[in-house]
Amino acid sequence: MKALQIRHCLLLLLLTAVRTQVNPGVCRYPLGMTGGQILDEDISASSQWSESTAARYGRLDFDDGDGDGAWCPDIMAETDAGGPKDFLQVDLRSLHFITLVGTQGRHADGMGNEFAQRYRIKYSRDGSRWVAWHDRKGRQVIEGNMNAYDVVLKDLEPPIIARFVRFMPITDHSMIVCMRVELYGCEWLDGLVSYSAPAGQEMTYRGLDVHLNDSVYDGSMGLQSVGMEEGLGQLTDGTWGLDDFLHSHVYGVWHGYDYVGWTNESFPKGYVEMTFEFDRVRNFTSMKVHCNNMFSRGVRMFRQASCYFRTSELDWESQPVTLRLPVDRVSQSARFITVPLGDRMASAIKCRFAFNEAWMMISEVAFQSAGTAVYNTSPTPRKRGHPTNVLPGDDPIHKVDESNTRILIGCLVAIIVILLAIIVIILWRQVWQKMLEKASRRMLDDELSARLAVQTQAFSFHRSSQSSGDGSNSTYERIFPLCSSDYQEPSRLIRKLPEFSQSTEELAGTSSSSRPPQACGSDGAPHYAEADIVSLQEGTTGSNTYSITAVNMSLLSGKDTAMREFPRDKLTFKEKLGEGQFGEVHLCEAEGMQDIVEKDPSEAVNDLSNEVEGSDDTPILVAVKTLREDANKNARNDFLKEIRIMSRLRDPNIVSLLAVCVESDPLCMITEYMENGDLNQFLSSHQLDEVEEIQSSVKATVSYSNLMSMATQVASGMKYLSSLNFVHRDLATRNCLVGKNYTIKIADFGMSRNLYRGDYYRIQGRAVLPIRWMSWESILLGKFTMASDVWAFGVTLWEILTLCEEQPYSQFSDEQVIENTGEFFRDQGKQVYLPRPACCPDAVYSSLMLGCWRRNAKQRPTFQEIYSQLGESQE
Repeated sequence: MKALQIRHCLLLLLLTAVRTQVNPGVCRYPLGMTGGQILDEDISASSQWSESTAARYGRLDFDDGDGDGAWCPDIMAETDAGGPKDFLQVDLRSLHFITLVGTQGRHADGMGNEFAQRYRIKYSRDGSRWVAWHDRKGRQVIEGNMNAYDVVLKDLEPPIIARFVRFMPITDHSMIVCMRVELYGCEWLDGLVSYSAPAGQEMTYRGLDVHLNDSVYDGSMGLQSVGMEEGLGQLTDGTWGLDDFLHSHVYGVWHGYDYVGWTNESFPKGYVEMTFEFDRVRNFTSMKVHCNNMFSRGVRMFRQASCYFRTSELDWESQPVTLRLPVDRVSQSARFITVPLGDRMASAIKCRFAFNEAWMMISEVAFQSAGTAVYNTSPTPRKRGHPTNVLPGDDPIHKVDESNTRILIGCLVAIIVILLAIIVIILWRQVWQKMLEKASRRMLDDELSARLAVQTQAFSFHRSSQSSGDGSNSTYERIFPLCSSDYQEPSRLIRKLPEFSQSTEELAGTSSSSRPPQACGSDGAPHYAEADIVSLQEGTTGSNTYSITAVNMSLLSGKDTAMREFPRDKLTFKEKLGEGQFGEVHLCEAEGMQDIVEKDPSEAVNDLSNEVEGSDDTPILVAVKTLREDANKNARNDFLKEIRIMSRLRDPNIVSLLAVCVESDPLCMITEYMENGDLNQFLSSHQLDEVEEIQSSVKATVSYSNLMSMATQVASGMKYLSSLNFVHRDLATRNCLVGKNYTIKIADFGMSRNLYRGDYYRIQGRAVLPIRWMSWESILLGKFTMASDVWAFGVTLWEILTLCEEQPYSQFSDEQVIENTGEFFRDQGKQVYLPRPACCPDAVYSSLMLGCWRRNAKQRPTFQEIYSQLGESQE
């Protein structure tokens, strides 16, 4: 029994170690300038205006009464080519992963008005070599404060790993500048201080230049044979690449941005060698390497990793740890590979990654080490608030603790703490829910009004300016850290809003007594959000977002003509379109599908037959949705329900179900897929034929009439769905497919694709919502109707006429988008509308687009009216 407990305990420790990979979205804790954990002797400056404005007073929102509450340098030296010279320096005493900085000016209770409008940051890991921070586009200057009172928080993209940080204000030398600062992040547990590797290379893929260099590396860059030395960069920024290396998490960057890659042709020995230096000798348990595996484009994970160890400046140990991987010929998903390091002691690790294909790409490397392996025996007593990590210059004595007793005791203590934390969270949530239930509706309404009133000043767009087509950017600057006391998650705001008065429901177009029945009952199909916003885990099926509100079953009572069994061996995998919670969506070629298509009498499927030229043996491009073999009974039932409903949808502008594979696992449904892909990517690769600008890479052109024709087809498909009382809930260009001659068909693949992950807002533990396409009543009240689909059509039309050059409300964060929907609810003329596209006539924008975004759902046009109006606009 004891042995079993120890085994469970060690397993828990292993799982905890796996989760120690730094996450920039969570690593946002204040590091101690405000709270006092950073001591006065750890704060220094190049100069000070007076004793009362010394460096120790440069703490954000902190004033002990002895000074004016800020650091003010002596008369500012003029800036030169080397940048500003005055600085405020913070010593964190150990390496930290810093994701956010905050600044504030000096007001001295109304007696002062000094602040830094702009500043730069320098950082160092050893106190001798300093690096100037710059963002992912090379800009070093950070916009600071506009007054002496407000706190301005700025994300560091990319984050930095440092012990020392300097704030360097930039201003006119005749001005007095004062600063109060705070750093946000968490302790850098990896202990990695630098890595050396060959410089990333450039790939040419189908005419595209794919740059696979480490663009944020902060060390020295040499020749290809030497490469990168003594620095850190993209391999430690906490962000790993997508399955498709041509796309990135970062908007507006080049192809291949997230990866560092090398070609086999440049390495005669057949491997890439990387060296990792650490702050001290550690007991290493494993290394995690995130690799791309898109073998259809000549990229695979490494074939073998051999790691050598060094404990001092002596030679490398002769016996490496080696991991050999089998060749994955099935999945092209990028993934983390865990390399066991066998509890080897080292202060440096040299790993050789052997090629398995023409290219190898890595986006992240992380290390796990045993936390009890090293002790600091320095006689100097530890100061309050200082981390326990041993610094590079402390010359520690290394000792390995092989006792299982300490591991067991530590594990038991961790389990007890976790259980107590869970109990406290459960009790706190119960108390909080009771408090919300007792609160009156008027108090909730007042709270919302106050919340939105504060944020109103942050928006520079107004309804009148949107009508005139003004395209200026928002002046909203504040970024809330997750640990801030005044930060309120949008999910909390959403939970309160459905408690509004009955008049709110009437504005949304339905009352509580006349709500249509939902589709999650016996006849419904699975989808990502009900009227009360259902709970889903991370990742979604991406399978079906259609919902039946009050379906005209007489129109759907026909025979399931499309439910034909198709031989699996006639499906040839092309690429993975996406992956969800219950299965995957693949792009395949289907041999012999022509027979099924020609036998189907419906006009919708006959259109597909016309798409395919050649003999009956010509493979047809199809999308195959699969259900995982280990899916539970409810997931299987939902999958079969979707097949039944999809089999009865027949319209020229709706993707049709062609066949199924349900006689054995995994269950599959085979649907149409148009040869030109989704509408979003199609339009992004085109430009209007009226544009005369000559570009370096000439894009294909599309006319305005073509755009309006595509919009009309989307309206036609939605008209068909609305005639059956179907609510799509996720209408957008990413969910429309393009065929020959600009043929458009509405689908529902968008949610499952990593490419469009940024289009969905994730409410923790509740749902995944495309908030930038959703009506205000869908976001605030959870109401999804055909009128909310009309709202989404207005956004989709805006996408089409802007050729999908940017995301809707791209200047707003997700939280600001939700707050803007509150302005639609209040209807005080402060709501922000999407601007009129350059090629969009005023009549189409004012009567159609703005009509789709009317506050009162009953006043929005129907899809029949939209279809008619679009037809008239083309005449």
